[in-house]
Amino acid sequence: MRPTMLTISLEKIDFLPPTRVTDDTSVLTLKNLVFEPLLRWREGFVLPGLFSHWTHKEGGRDWAFHVRKGAVFHDGKPCVADDIVSFIDGILDAVDTFGMKWSYARYLKDALVRADGDAVVRVTNPKPIADILDIFSEFYVCRLDARGRPLLGTGRYRVSEYEPQKCAVLEKTYGAGGPDRITALAEKNADTRYEQLRSGVTDAASNLERVEGVLDFSPAYQWGKAVNTLSVMYYLNCSKGVFQSAAARLAVNHAVDKQAIADEIFHGLAVPSSTVASPFHLGSARAKLAPIPFDPEKARRLLEGVDTSNEIELRTPTFMPERAPEISRFVAASLEAVGMKVSITTELDRPEYARQIGRKDMGDMAIFDSSPHSTYRVLDDKISSATRAVWWQGYDDDETEALIAAANDAVDDADREKAYARCLTRLHHNPPWLYLVHPVDVFAARKDLSGLSIDHKGTLNIS
Repeated sequence: MRPTMLTISLEKIDFLPPTRVTDDTSVLTLKNLVFEPLLRWREGFVLPGLFSHWTHKEGGRDWAFHVRKGAVFHDGKPCVADDIVSFIDGILDAVDTFGMKWSYARYLKDALVRADGDAVVRVTNPKPIADILDIFSEFYVCRLDARGRPLLGTGRYRVSEYEPQKCAVLEKTYGAGGPDRITALAEKNADTRYEQLRSGVTDAASNLERVEGVLDFSPAYQWGKAVNTLSVMYYLNCSKGVFQSAAARLAVNHAVDKQAIADEIFHGLAVPSSTVASPFHLGSARAKLAPIPFDPEKARRLLEGVDTSNEIELRTPTFMPERAPEISRFVAASLEAVGMKVSITTELDRPEYARQIGRKDMGDMAIFDSSPHSTYRVLDDKISSATRAVWWQGYDDDETEALIAAANDAVDDADREKAYARCLTRLHHNPPWLYLVHPVDVFAARKDLSGLSIDHKGTLNIS
């Protein structure tokens, strides 16, 4: 049954300022209903969004993106190229939640983004810039309403009521598909969200993988699951200390049983990682990589020629990623089992923890979550020694750098996929991080509902 009225429970209710980009699954669920991304990401590639089609010339240095015909904001104003350029400029001038400049400003530092009439946004760059496709898939265009709230989009639903961190009521626009009215309620606690579904307060509940204990997957409800593109991993300090050694970095990847972390700490709601990106990032399907196998004996052999006399400082926050302290205790014990000495340092202030990692104040290893769904962004922000961006932790490998440069210059989809597959394969064999897992996102809903699904970004989709 397709409902005319739908009530859902999300971890948070928020419409962020136009200059804020997020990977929060609750916020993305709302944004996906009210706004449109410039392009829609799907497992590494892009589909039309607010841009209906696009062309390129000059070897990928000149791109023309065409605004969807009939695109109108919810206050009746037509959406034109100038609106989109102004939106992009706002992001490029802004800072993120940690007070750091968005990486987008670095990606587009040499590019000219301009309106070419009302219907076309043109991007020109001195070098090929096919990765603009990835970047544009993260931009959901919106405007401020008369009260200064970032609620005006071009999507299927308009916001009729909004109380931040409490509720939002969305009403279907003329001619759109889906329920006539969606009420989204904010509930931070996953167990309470599940109870709201069981008691009939809501029709669906998201992010139930975050309940305390083991999720029961009651047959009384329909369930949806998807492996998230997010990577739970440890940055390894490649600038100083033991992890300057490629052998040591590979050893710790063999020393930790990732499947046990997925089974015991995530209660089966995670899958082991194999490289710096998820199975759904561009290049992963072609690379066909398996996780680095759990092999403590091989780890010990790799460490035979490495000086492990100094204690390793392992740093962790209390959340983000979820279950960070439990994972850190498990990893510390695993490394000690192959002969390393480990101490755990806990940072209680999560934003400050991120700033510390950005300043390279990370000890020897630091748990983190890598969230971009763009392979280009992961490599540029965190791996490349040419860019040495904020999340780069000293990894410097000439072969990897040459592969990244080749991938950045590729233009056609097939060529980009091949090039990024080579990057991911190299980083599997010469890891800069301790790879752990990709979490599984879960929603539940009434059994008689249809049209609900979840994607690999964790977005609850309502068709």
